[in-house]
Amino acid sequence: MSSFFLLFAGFLATGVPIALALGIAGTAYLYLSGNGMMALMLPQRMIAGVDQFVLLTIPLFLLAGALMNVGGVTERIVTFARAMVGHRRGGMSSVSILSSGFFAGISGSATAEASALGSILIPSMAKQGMPPAYAAALIAVSSVMGPIIPPSITMIIYGVLSGASIGQLFLAGIMPGIGIAAGLLIYASWRARRDGFPVTPRMTGRERLAATRRTLPALLLPLIILVGIKAGIFTPTEAAAVAVGYALIIGFIYRDLTLSRVWEALIATALVSTSILFITSMASIVSFVFTLEQVPQLIADAMLSLTENPWMILLLLNIFLLVLGMFLEPISILILTMPILMKFQALIGMDPVQFGTVVVLNVVIGMATPPVGILLFIASAISGEPVGKVIREAMPLVGICLLVLAVIALVPQVSLFFPSFLN
Repeated sequence: MSSFFLLFAGFLATGVPIALALGIAGTAYLYLSGNGMMALMLPQRMIAGVDQFVLLTIPLFLLAGALMNVGGVTERIVTFARAMVGHRRGGMSSVSILSSGFFAGISGSATAEASALGSILIPSMAKQGMPPAYAAALIAVSSVMGPIIPPSITMIIYGVLSGASIGQLFLAGIMPGIGIAAGLLIYASWRARRDGFPVTPRMTGRERLAATRRTLPALLLPLIILVGIKAGIFTPTEAAAVAVGYALIIGFIYRDLTLSRVWEALIATALVSTSILFITSMASIVSFVFTLEQVPQLIADAMLSLTENPWMILLLLNIFLLVLGMFLEPISILILTMPILMKFQALIGMDPVQFGTVVVLNVVIGMATPPVGILLFIASAISGEPVGKVIREAMPLVGICLLVLAVIALVPQVSLFFPSFLN
């Protein structure tokens, strides 16, 4: 398998897109290992990787988020967050965190969240006297809530690959999202007091009511999805279609959507969806190679030769996933490692829903983890600050996320609270 990893690393180093790097390296390995005839099966494998009805949730949820974004929901969420906490010292930092949490319930994507909110909030925080590098770091790290708080594209992919209930995974993502938001809010309040960030005027009661009234329909979307799935009213795929219909209705009622904006949302959704599904199909080639070479069993045996302690295995697995998350997209990681992950889930004996939450947390935190977390580079580009400065500001924020991850991994009742309560 060393030839596969060398080829894959070489392609990435030379700037080959990850989807092509996966497919070419997997195909080349089959020929180099003397299994060239099996390459004839690869088109079938690629189609099988994306020919699943539940994967329709990805473009539909992305479309719902895009419709709300082009329909002005992002600005309304920021205004609502300002109405709630903007009057505190350094209030825009708290506004950024709350906006990330609210936007996560609509977009389900960390990169979309960092891009959409960063362009609005990083300049706003800088105007309030906060260091631009700190503002960028706050946006980058708080964006990890996007793939955790439901509806989550990453949770959907995990559920499809593992067979775990997508509805249960959505519910399990609520407490980690709340934990990360609470931890970041505490840090932001402490930092504001320490550095003497200014206080902005409090909105009037009428302004707060108006902000709440305009934002409430968008904030109800995650609740509608969760209640509908849990009550058996609709499946996750149907829930995604309902989300699109709901986004269209409220967009046209508030007169924020036009036909040109709907077309803009459709184009953006098509581009993102095709890239996700193309990566999924290409990663199916690598999954086939891993299965052929019994890589999951080999890695499991190697780790068991080091330790048989379930807690040590869990620690090593967390480190492994975090490192992967720095370099690869979460969906690619899940597709590549799922056979290995299922092996370790059985070894550890962890609840499938809790294990899925831990896995998703790891790979999305990796996106904001130095030195190469993609969210740090997005926020750095928006702010114009050197990525080194952003990384220094992000380190304590990433530490908060890792603390939440440790709690989720060690205390099952935290992630399983809502799934168990609603059952």
